[in-house]
Amino acid sequence: MIEPYYNWRGFYTAENDIHSPFYERVYSEFEFTDSIYNYLIHPQWDNIGSPSLFIKILFADYDEGFAVIELFGEWNDAVQNDIMIFKRDIIEVMMQCGISKFALIAENVLNFHADGDDYYEEWFEEVEDANGWIAMINLRQHVLEEMKSENLDSYFVLGGELADYSWRTMTPAQFYSSIERYVMKRLGM
Repeated sequence: MIEPYYNWRGFYTAENDIHSPFYERVYSEFEFTDSIYNYLIHPQWDNIGSPSLFIKILFADYDEGFAVIELFGEWNDAVQNDIMIFKRDIIEVMMQCGISKFALIAENVLNFHADGDDYYEEWFEEVEDANGWIAMINLRQHVLEEMKSENLDSYFVLGGELADYSWRTMTPAQFYSSIERYVMKRLGM
């Protein structure tokens, strides 16, 4: 069973963050209530209202304006409009609190189905106006190719060193510093 990354819980937990969309959420280790295509998933994943895409906010630093969000499941814009749900219910809440730099851990995004880029363009413009960025970390090759074929690499920093990034040995501060340097280099800043 795939669990969200838990080694940063000593640094941050979304359920204890007053700015988090999951503030005061109570988790169970034993009651499995959510599933993806009839497969029960670990109860630590956060339901965002999509039947196929779940997330976990691993870290947020409001002083740096930086958040790390782990994704799990199928990102399906064609049927579920997952980007709309994710953008409206999670990202916009975080942006209202000063987050403009997003690292999305996507190694557990199993499939991607596109349907337009309006929400991606809107998100990109909003973070760009706030001197931010969106980086996709460890996309599976077929998901990376699908996103590139839909020109989503116009909105996300993805591929290159981010395609196989060893992040689990880092603290959140080390991860942020490393990703920030790489993204600034890629963006020519």
